[in-house]
Amino acid sequence: MLSVIMPVYNEEATLAEVVRQVLAAPCELKKELILVDDCSSDGSGRVAQRLAKEDRRIRVFHHHTNRGKGAAIRTAIGQMRGKYAIIQDADLEYNPKEYPALLAPLLSGRADVVFGSRFSVRYERCTHVPRRIKGLSSSFLGNRAVTCFSNLLSGLQLTDMETCYKLIPAEILRQLKLRSGRFGIEPELTARLAKLKLRIYEVPISYLPRQYSQGKKINWKDGLAALWHIIRFNLLN
Repeated sequence: MLSVIMPVYNEEATLAEVVRQVLAAPCELKKELILVDDCSSDGSGRVAQRLAKEDRRIRVFHHHTNRGKGAAIRTAIGQMRGKYAIIQDADLEYNPKEYPALLAPLLSGRADVVFGSRFSVRYERCTHVPRRIKGLSSSFLGNRAVTCFSNLLSGLQLTDMETCYKLIPAEILRQLKLRSGRFGIEPELTARLAKLKLRIYEVPISYLPRQYSQGKKINWKDGLAALWHIIRFNLLN
């Protein structure tokens, strides 16, 4: 079974459509969807509850205070039942149709963990050609900077450390003892996986970025914080 972990914070406008896409996505494994409402102030929690009543594959958990994406992922890890887990944002930036491409290296034994890269050009490793990212120069440069810094300290050679799409066997994910609350979860996951000397395989994925006016939450402050988290989880923890 594939456990799809979805942190949700104020995503009322997109949540139902993302859930529909996740449940309809092709996958040779059965799926469960774990929604963690991180104390949304809009109607996200009510939408999540309604969707769970309509489909038994969905389970919903709520935080009574806003604790961040990392905390929501940790809550979901404690509830997942699948053999594998993937993180899925609730904002339509990532396409669940790419689950088969992400699963393929893991199921074939070529990898221990799979990252979906928005910036990789190794198209031959995927059955589709991703859409190129447009209008993301500053975000791209920021991502490249933190990814390169992460590679320097972790010894990895990733092209997209900050990607949401990290596909990890549940047994490994439970061992990581994650601590991050907010977006520090991405560098923490990467650092802890690197320390386990696992084979991390990147698969190119498509990406449809949204703007801050559309509800995008990560910003330049999170980018600066990521540099600290890279040091913290690679060198200090």
